[in-house]
Amino acid sequence: MPVDTNPQTKLAFVASDAPIAQQAKAALTAQYGGVAVEDADIIVALGGDGFMLETLHGTQHLPAPVYGMNRGTVGFLMNAYSAQGLRERLAKAEEEVINPLHMAATCVDGTEHKALAINEVSLLRAGPQAAKLRIHVDGKMRME
Repeated sequence: MPVDTNPQTKLAFVASDAPIAQQAKAALTAQYGGVAVEDADIIVALGGDGFMLETLHGTQHLPAPVYGMNRGTVGFLMNAYSAQGLRERLAKAEEEVINPLHMAATCVDGTEHKALAINEVSLLRAGPQAAKLRIHVDGKMRME
C-alpha cells in the first residue's frame, strides 16, 4: 500500500460499535481529518477481526485499500493501534491483495444470489426440507 505521507492523502476512519473503537475513531479523525469512505484514498478500520472482515466485505467495490488497527477483542488480522505516526505506518504498509471466493446460490424458484466470500459462506434453510447442494470449484463439480 505504498502511500506518501502527504497530508493530502484522504483517510476514512470506520469503527466497530465498541466504545474503545469509537473513541479511537474520534481521536484519529480530530488528528488526521476524515472523509467519507467513498472519497478515501485509504480506509482505516478500527475494531477486531470480525469488524475487519465486515469492512472488507462492505468496501470491496471501492478502490481504496483497508488498513486495520486493533480496537477489538482478538485483532489477529489487525495492526497494533497507535494514534501517532499513522501516515508513516501507512506509507510503510505492504499491500496484500485478496482473492475471495465467488458464491452463486440458486433458490428452488430459480432466483440466483451472488456474493463474495471474504472469510466463509453460510447457507440457512427457511423450512424443514433437506437442502440440495452442488459445489463447483473453477467450473468443476466438486460435490453433489
